[in-house]
Amino acid sequence: MTRASAPSESWTLDEWFVVALARTIRDREVVFHGFGSPCAQVAMHVARQTHAREMMLIEGATYAVNPDPVFVPPTSNDLALHQDATYRMRFEEFFDAAARGAVDRMFLSGGQIDAYGNTNVTAIGDPTKPKVKLGGGGGGCNISATIRTLTLWTTRHRSGRTLVQDVDFLTDLGHRSREGTRAELGYTGRGPDWMLTELGLFDFEADGHARLRALFPDVQAEDVEKSTGFELRVALDRSLLHEPSGSELAAVRHLDPLGVRRAEFAPAELERTFAHQHGPACAC
Repeated sequence: MTRASAPSESWTLDEWFVVALARTIRDREVVFHGFGSPCAQVAMHVARQTHAREMMLIEGATYAVNPDPVFVPPTSNDLALHQDATYRMRFEEFFDAAARGAVDRMFLSGGQIDAYGNTNVTAIGDPTKPKVKLGGGGGGCNISATIRTLTLWTTRHRSGRTLVQDVDFLTDLGHRSREGTRAELGYTGRGPDWMLTELGLFDFEADGHARLRALFPDVQAEDVEKSTGFELRVALDRSLLHEPSGSELAAVRHLDPLGVRRAEFAPAELERTFAHQHGPACAC
């Protein structure tokens, strides 16, 4: 993830969260977000205006390529997201590109996420008689198999119901399922490399299992463990979740003056505020 200098002002969790998501994007990547994903959507535009100026950004509902909206609107299906786009892909064009490995990164979330990065956006409970019916994958089950790399995120980790031992329904494949690994199933995508939650940042080990790498400074490892339904592997690196820079914060605030990113967070999380720590960096 890209290193940036820290500002002297304060910022909120939702701002830092979007910045941290943006940093998972590498310059010159072709990047896509799904429908109804405000944090990922804002993060992609932030990355394009800061460290990844040569990335190709594909909007998740309009399939507009490298648009420059005046601001991010409340819905990802708004025609404002076509502004100054270099091209608008047809639905089938995008899926063909994903199938042949021409898309480098996609953002995925889920009502449930397990230790191997499998996500569930279909149903909670018995799939034949679910407690909650979710929106469904919308094609994500297909393209997540062939897109080169995935960034996962959730803002509901603290609930204890999101990071689970086993997903009730496997909508999008992570690194392995009961049927086998990606390689065994013949999928060409490499699966998730980062997962961000409101508590911290995870990567994935060689066996595909999630590993906690960094904490937000107001979070302890014990907080993460009690909210996580699978074995918590830990290898903290204080440099991976460093403070947002002034330019990154400015990009978030310019692109998202309506605060559409905030809709993903519980009210208590929106009260979390941080300031630059002078002296040694925090263990995050």
